[in-house]
Amino acid sequence: MGSFARFDFQVCLKCFGERAIIWIMTLTMDDSNLKNIEDVRIFLNSSSTIKFSGVSRLEKYKWIEKVLERFKYFSLSKKDKGFVRKYIMRMTNFSKAQVTRLIKKKLMEGIIKPDYDNKNGFQVIYTEFDRELLAETDNAHGRLSGPATKHILERQYRVYGDKRFERLKEISPAHIYNLRLTRSYQMKSTTSARTKSVKVNIGIRRKPNPNGKPGYLRVDTVHQGDKGNKKGVYHVNLVDEVTQWEMVASVENINETLMSMVLEETLKCFPFKIHSFHSDNGSEYINKTVAKMLNELLIEQTKSRSNRTNDNALVECKNGSVIRKHMGYWHIEQKYASEINKFYFRYFNRYLNYHRPCGFARVSIDERGIRHRKYETWQTPYERLKSLKNADRYLKPGISFKQLDDISLEYSDNEFAKIMQEAKDKLFRSILEKNCIKIMKKGGLIQKNASESKLAISGSFSH
Repeated sequence: MGSFARFDFQVCLKCFGERAIIWIMTLTMDDSNLKNIEDVRIFLNSSSTIKFSGVSRLEKYKWIEKVLERFKYFSLSKKDKGFVRKYIMRMTNFSKAQVTRLIKKKLMEGIIKPDYDNKNGFQVIYTEFDRELLAETDNAHGRLSGPATKHILERQYRVYGDKRFERLKEISPAHIYNLRLTRSYQMKSTTSARTKSVKVNIGIRRKPNPNGKPGYLRVDTVHQGDKGNKKGVYHVNLVDEVTQWEMVASVENINETLMSMVLEETLKCFPFKIHSFHSDNGSEYINKTVAKMLNELLIEQTKSRSNRTNDNALVECKNGSVIRKHMGYWHIEQKYASEINKFYFRYFNRYLNYHRPCGFARVSIDERGIRHRKYETWQTPYERLKSLKNADRYLKPGISFKQLDDISLEYSDNEFAKIMQEAKDKLFRSILEKNCIKIMKKGGLIQKNASESKLAISGSFSH
């Protein structure tokens, strides 16, 4: 006796460009005319463009049982079994793995039936009404984050006494996102898209690799501090990773236009070619104005990776050991940015690069794979630049080591350090508040406020 099954028969009747007219018909098919494996093989070859899908899973299971029994599947050869399996897969739209499991169930248990009783399921706590209530809340608030929504649900019940939220008050933030995926929620929700993370396609998120070549800068900003509602100046610190050549500039505020102008002028002061500009993800650097300026100078822009604090560690160290040490922590008004820049470009940057030694670490790895840094080499950034192999090729056109030697040898380290300190003291006398009396004593700058009787020694300005 043949087997009967209902199937959805889908066929394309006519195509118009990319569009097509598709008819879907539900047929009751009698496959009793397929009596042997050869008939199955011919059917498979002739029906490659037809797609069938059964009405229900239980109906498919019954049909599969009858097919296995009719063709005496378990006594067939391996090749013939393959034709039967393909026939079942074609008709039911089941996967190969699923058909294999059903055939095994028929062999072991003698019957194919759904395993309703053996399934482990979770108890349903939140009803369809709860999901619709969540959608109502999200529609009102514009779909907030999970923790924020949970707090609203708690307040609706505990503060405002709305009994409808009795179950939702205990929901976890994570499960709120699960309910938002359900059909009943989406039918009521008016929010068409999930919260999207902010993505700025400026800069490459990776750590630069200089391979021993100068021109790979690490950049950061140091804020001089606020006083009430008054903002202080900002210091822009640029440090080359290989030579530790450092240029510092000052800017009134960190808007795109000012930062672009200051950075462009500061980059011109480096004696070697600049290849890479690496910063954190601050908007003062990650913006279209700075990106355009760097692109015009053919400088690659990179930015720090998430949870990789060492990506910009070099310039972070210089912020403390150089800028904070010499400029301190107290408030300096923004209007003095130009005065500070004169000091930086006439004295401070020259001192840092020609007369202030830096430590260069030798990194070794022990048998346990632990990295050890040992600072055995101390050189000024200029000495480090000259010590590089074929160092001349790194210099900008029109700059030679003879010109740089003249700058380096014009003063000794101690002589220029004194000149720099005198210029710094003069700068502070002109820009710090007038009600502060400043005197020099024991190598430190002592500040006495006219309204106070205490003396406060600032170690930040040690000579």
